[in-house]
Amino acid sequence: MNKPLAAGALAALLLTGTAVAQGSSLRPDQAEFRGLYKELVETNTTLSAGSCTLASERMAARLKAAGIPDANIHLFSVPEHPKDGGLVVVYPGTSKTLKPMLMLAHIDVVEANRADWERDPLTLIEENGYFYARGAYDDKAQAAIYTDTLIRFAKTGYKPKRTVKLALTCGEETSGAFNGAEWLAKNKRELIDAEFAINEGGGGRTDGTIAQGGKLLVQTVQVGEKAYQDFTLTVTNPGGHSSAPVRDNAIYAMGEAVLKVRDYAFPVEFNDTTRTYFTKAAALYPGELGAAMKALAANPQDKAAEAIVSRDRTMNSMLRTTCVATLVHAAATRSTPCRRR
Repeated sequence: MNKPLAAGALAALLLTGTAVAQGSSLRPDQAEFRGLYKELVETNTTLSAGSCTLASERMAARLKAAGIPDANIHLFSVPEHPKDGGLVVVYPGTSKTLKPMLMLAHIDVVEANRADWERDPLTLIEENGYFYARGAYDDKAQAAIYTDTLIRFAKTGYKPKRTVKLALTCGEETSGAFNGAEWLAKNKRELIDAEFAINEGGGGRTDGTIAQGGKLLVQTVQVGEKAYQDFTLTVTNPGGHSSAPVRDNAIYAMGEAVLKVRDYAFPVEFNDTTRTYFTKAAALYPGELGAAMKALAANPQDKAAEAIVSRDRTMNSMLRTTCVATLVHAAATRSTPCRRR
């Protein structure tokens, strides 16, 4: 990554990760970024009532105002999903040999029921150095940082060696929704072709807070991802009345099935990537965890090592297929209370 890009991203990260103290003055560029971030966060992009298309149009307007030509700004949507559109921006580099890099971020957010929130989920609120709102972190912070970076490039006239592409897409948070990234890959591949992409999902671990002397243990780069699949379990029966109950009750059957999902552990399965990770990273983890990681990579049938590693939910998720109950919906024509003798 070139230095101007890193500097622009860092400035934005400092503002979004730990907000500046309320009431303190912001530099003009910081204030502009905060306005962009606020506009993106407060643009409703839920599947039920929001519009990624509108959010993309608003970001495109800011990029155009910064001086990026219309020819390099590509808004897209499909007739079947007019509100699930997205944006691709191409910022040309000077090199004729270096391939582009892609900055990819999704701008859709999970549904937000106002009654479940202490604060308005669609209003960016700053409290005690933190920002609160639906999408304030996942993933509108990153989307805002990327957009702001290209705005800074355009305003300063910066010419990177490598062409930089930005793609803001919808469809990450809701299974079955229009997936903008997938659509671009299938229909407009030339817009997003790149040597590498920067996306959410990376991370690392420290042995304590860096500011207090903690050291970085592991910095990860994602090279693959689990396949995702939904299963729907439906249970029905004739029901009954609480005055003369029967054991064959749909609610009980569903409850038993959900508990079986909870109690089932899929077997350990390593691939080349995870085996290499556990083997190499084991040396960075002190004590029994590191020893167990190494032992399990060498022998996936080592139950004692598996039990230790599986206590860590991140490690556990890399070891096996995982499954969890996420939504229960019940419907009945009538409910009756218990009958007390």
